[in-house]
Amino acid sequence: MEIVTSDHIQGVKYARLNCFADERGSFSEIFRREWFPDRTWGAVQLNRSISKRNVLRGLHYHFHQIDYWYVLAGELRIALVDLRATSQTFLQTEVIDLNAQSNTGIFIPPGVAHGYLAVTDGALMYVVDQYFNAKDELGVRWDDPSVSIDWGITSPILSPRDQGNPYWEDVAAEWRPE
Repeated sequence: MEIVTSDHIQGVKYARLNCFADERGSFSEIFRREWFPDRTWGAVQLNRSISKRNVLRGLHYHFHQIDYWYVLAGELRIALVDLRATSQTFLQTEVIDLNAQSNTGIFIPPGVAHGYLAVTDGALMYVVDQYFNAKDELGVRWDDPSVSIDWGITSPILSPRDQGNPYWEDVAAEWRPE
């Protein structure tokens, strides 16, 4: 296992996981808290999100919650945007395509917006360190030109919530991490 720090967004880390395979199948250790020692956190919830091809979820962000993502099935195009004004990588973006064979986890710190496009039918597992809090569930439009993410699609399938996400310009005026 190897932890790789993102070259694009401060605080984002990738866990390149080991896979042990034999004639029966394979085994991978997907997450350990000790891999991310720069923040003491305890995973409190494990979630699974299943999406059909062309579904886009996000962009979402939190002031308090850490996410750790792992692709279980299919191919997902994951996009990250640093919304932390005090960060050296403020408003920088990163897009990465992952699938189940990538065997890579992504550590996403608070203040980094995140979303994904299901390039194929897919499943994402994610661990969070906070229980759901509606006040800490925020979003930015997936097609906001100020963050300029190339999703590779012009008409994704969006939830009503994500369709209503504001532009960064409107959010930035009210940005108040608690």
